Amino acid sequence: MGSEATARRVMRQLDATSAGHTNYAMTPTAASTTADAERLAARVVELERERKHLLAVIEILKEVSTSLHFIDILQAIARKLGEAFGLDRCSIFLAERGGASVVDLERYPELKRAMQTGETVFIPDAASDPSLKHVKGELLNRRVQSITVVPITWRGVAIGAIFLRTFRDGPTFSDEDVRFVQVVAALTAQALRNAHRYERLAQRQQETGESMRRMELERVALLSFLRRLMGAFGEREGAWAEGLLPRASAEELDRLVGVAMAVIQEEAKGR
Repeated sequence: MGSEATARRVMRQLDATSAGHTNYAMTPTAASTTADAERLAARVVELERERKHLLAVIEILKEVSTSLHFIDILQAIARKLGEAFGLDRCSIFLAERGGASVVDLERYPELKRAMQTGETVFIPDAASDPSLKHVKGELLNRRVQSITVVPITWRGVAIGAIFLRTFRDGPTFSDEDVRFVQVVAALTAQALRNAHRYERLAQRQQETGESMRRMELERVALLSFLRRLMGAFGEREGAWAEGLLPRASAEELDRLVGVAMAVIQEEAKGR
């Protein structure tokens, strides 16, 4: 049973109890019981919110662990956050290399502030905030209530931000919700770092493969050149006349040829 339903049930029981004693003043014991019940109902709501946050974190970890691609990771996290809070909008912005942004930060001052300061920006009533007066009409039309921007940082540098907007008629964004999104931002930073390492490794492997192919072509070209050169030289000079060489020289040449062939074979095994 949801936390809100549990809380309502507890309060109905209290109302029924109170209705049966309307002609009597509330005793200290009854007042204490009412206060305890209210605290219990509030605690139930808090525990339910924590449970939902933990489940969302588990789902996010499962999603990001199955992919090492930037787009898949960002889409999965944005989708899970949207499902967890029923948001008007959930977006993840990443800074480009050199600190540039893919969006116009002048249009999103709250995003600009979060990216520059590395601190979470929370605007409880977006339509009345002075910094957003240039988009007040749009916010009113979409019935936007609050805006939360949580920076995604890596080694003290903001590399992006999670941008959240809630409906005016939807649930309010609590401090616990903000802390939850901060945890998700930390997970996002680590997942993006892992994806970046994977892409760099894949790129290096590709570059290594291309380098080996170039070396192989160079070796083939060199051997082809030597074969053609020796063939042309032999045709021009006639017989090689190897019999004129001393026996020791011929044996040394054979040994060097054997060593060279062994080296070439070992190189081929190493690839």
